[in-house]
Amino acid sequence: MKRTLLLLIPLCLLLNACNWFKETPEIGLVLAKHFDNKLYKKFDTAEYNIIFNKYVDSLAGNFSNPNTIKAYYQSVNDEPRLITKFFTSGALDTLKNYIGRSELHGFNAEVFKYKKLQALLEQLSANKFKTIDEVYEAVADLELNAAESLIKYNNFVYYGSLNPRKLLSRYYVPVKRPDSASMSAVLATKDLEKLLVAIQPESENYLALQKAMLRQEKKGNRDEQALKTIKVNMERLRWKLPELGDEYVEVNIPDFSLTWFSKQDTLSHMKVCVGGAREKDYAEKLKLYAKSGNLDDKPKNHETPILYSKLNSIQVNPIWNIPVSIARNEIYWQAVRDPYYLSNNNIKVYYKGKLVGDPDTIQWSRYPREKLPYQFKQSSGEGNALGKFKFIFDNGSSIYLHDTNNKSGFALSNRAISHGCVRVERPLEFAEMMVKDKYQYDQLRMEVNLAPIDTTKMEVFKQKMAKKTDTLNVFKLKPKWFGAKKPVPLIINYITAWSQNGVIQFRPDVYGLDETLYAAMKKFM
Repeated sequence: MKRTLLLLIPLCLLLNACNWFKETPEIGLVLAKHFDNKLYKKFDTAEYNIIFNKYVDSLAGNFSNPNTIKAYYQSVNDEPRLITKFFTSGALDTLKNYIGRSELHGFNAEVFKYKKLQALLEQLSANKFKTIDEVYEAVADLELNAAESLIKYNNFVYYGSLNPRKLLSRYYVPVKRPDSASMSAVLATKDLEKLLVAIQPESENYLALQKAMLRQEKKGNRDEQALKTIKVNMERLRWKLPELGDEYVEVNIPDFSLTWFSKQDTLSHMKVCVGGAREKDYAEKLKLYAKSGNLDDKPKNHETPILYSKLNSIQVNPIWNIPVSIARNEIYWQAVRDPYYLSNNNIKVYYKGKLVGDPDTIQWSRYPREKLPYQFKQSSGEGNALGKFKFIFDNGSSIYLHDTNNKSGFALSNRAISHGCVRVERPLEFAEMMVKDKYQYDQLRMEVNLAPIDTTKMEVFKQKMAKKTDTLNVFKLKPKWFGAKKPVPLIINYITAWSQNGVIQFRPDVYGLDETLYAAMKKFM
């Protein structure tokens, strides 16, 4: 008996070495059952992994996110999970079908390797392999290409094909972009069909633009410019903007408008003036300026930036801290031509933070504009470029919304005329909506010489007005701050096409940003 056991031990070791007792991995069992083919039960994980890693290294150069894909499969021991979970259920065919309809979003299906994915699915579905080695190659190829197609389709449809913060120089909205964690989560999904449904844009505006795009595509004599504008704005709608909440303010630069939204309702809508467009051939002129250093060669660019912030306060009777660029290019020349320009326009001059007593005596011709040692502030009151109201929100561009003493600009059709800030047509109405408090609103009104709504405060108002008109005691107007009832989300946006009452509205591409986006998107169409 003992001798028999001794003989069996090496025999068992031999059988184990020959894989007689190895368990078939899940992929082999799934495919063997699906095709009723025992060949797949020979699936050996170690041998497959060798083939898989060769494919990873050879295909990486053609993939958009090779490092993420490689890291994901390393984390799951190179298991072909997409095929294991989604091939026999038909979900990979559903992925292929979604990709085949990419034109619904303005994309060419080949961006997502449609034909390659289709051919590999057909190859595995044909079940004509003669050796298990052929199966390894087919599975590895399909698994990796399905991963690439899925990630790229998800990224383009759910997040947009472009990152505006990298493409546009004055785009300061923190859009959410796909990262390695989100892409790995997509590969690890437990329900591929549910994911594909969930990532489809579903806003009313997007669906309306989508229908308009498809109508244009089918037209024999289609409007190419309209089609380009629609596609660019569909891309904008795919970008993941910050959550704005139920109530927010949107400035649309090409529409020259400001809208205060509450859910789907419009609480207020008014005209605005925005920054002027950059000079023609701006890039070439900027290169010339970089070489010469001469301010006369510096091209103008007053474009209002696209940004997200929150309105938090109002400065009534504001002081205007005049930007260096305006001081050099405008204030300097005005002071050279007219020695009384500064005092006549209530502009104070500072040298190293100290007020200059008599700026009218400064010999401006002694100072080159490039090295102007002075700073300028326009005091509160009549003639102030900011008017009576300045609406504050945090941003790194020194941009704000404000009133203006030049109301004629609102009558223009092209209102891209400011130095970058946004001039508001009805600032008092806007201020009332920000403070949302009757007492605060009356205090604000009296600061700008308007009678309070509450008639019980009329005596206080009369006293304030008497103090301002007292000829014996010179009254000095000072700015006063009022806080918003609560911070109001603000997005300064750039939208050139949208649906309104069932009709697609188009606006001019005032800053040429549509052209920039379309040029970058064209390779995906």
